[in-house]
Amino acid sequence: MRMYAGLDIGGKRTAICVIDGSGKTVWRGTVDTHPEMIDDALQRFKGLLDKVGLESGPFTPHLFRSLEAIGYPMICMDARRAADAIKSRRIKSDKGDAWALAEMLRTGWFSSVYVKSVDTHRLKALLGARDQLVKLKRSLGNQVRGLLRPFGIKLPSRAGAKKFDEAAYLATRNDPILHAAIRALLESLASIEGQQARLDDELDELAKRNEIAWRLMSVPGVGRITALAYMAAIENVERFGRTRDIGAYLGLTERRYQSAETDVGMGISKQGDAMARHYLYEAANVLLTTVKKRFALRNWGLRLVKTIGPKRARVAVARKLAVLLGRLWKDGAHFEAAVAA
Repeated sequence: MRMYAGLDIGGKRTAICVIDGSGKTVWRGTVDTHPEMIDDALQRFKGLLDKVGLESGPFTPHLFRSLEAIGYPMICMDARRAADAIKSRRIKSDKGDAWALAEMLRTGWFSSVYVKSVDTHRLKALLGARDQLVKLKRSLGNQVRGLLRPFGIKLPSRAGAKKFDEAAYLATRNDPILHAAIRALLESLASIEGQQARLDDELDELAKRNEIAWRLMSVPGVGRITALAYMAAIENVERFGRTRDIGAYLGLTERRYQSAETDVGMGISKQGDAMARHYLYEAANVLLTTVKKRFALRNWGLRLVKTIGPKRARVAVARKLAVLLGRLWKDGAHFEAAVAA
């Protein structure tokens, strides 16, 4: 008889529920969140399990890959859809959630999620660390400005630049207390800039060695960070039957609520990889404002700026960029060569 196991993953403990093809609970229990502990609990059912499911989450990639390597038929389930089913229960508990996941596997009422490779997660970690440093740099720059504004001191716009530091030091040189506060922030800012520069060098090397990144960077406005973030979000472009689906996958398509006479557009969904979506938006902004070369996508975007406004135009161009990059990746093409053809 076919059996199904649902795993409700927690930071310390994991609830497990095994049911048979008729929905009857065969076994349930709780173990430590570790692949070996979960394997020990499921070992007696190993040859009978048709599916073993767990929700997408921070611990999912490690557990999924480890249990799949042991030989379990793993399924990663979309946490959003699973939550919709689980919240309908009157009593919320880890054991109940594990049973609900197992029941979803049995009935087929779930959406599977692609689990990325270890190398892709390493790349995402590198990009994520750089992104955090950029945010810290911006925050410290704003802190410096905020501390000096009550004294009527205005600083240049670019935080961390030579003129910014010189202006801050010069403005506080006669006030020992204020100078000490500003110096601490500026020294921290300099340290963060140094660490960001190291990560930038590492990302430069990765982009130079990768042929796919080189092809993606051939598109005007797309730099190494955008190309690598896009690659980390997609990983395998062949899993998309149509490249236009990539726009929806990255949350760049419109949400809609329609019921009876009500039909409301609700902006883009903002689902999927937020970092890749952000960098595509920035690339679209560069393409519309900085790039001077004329080509079809830029001309289309400039017309949209006049009709629907710059912000919505940038979102639309970002969606088109996502599709274009996917097509170049899938075809193994270069943008300049494709335009010439």
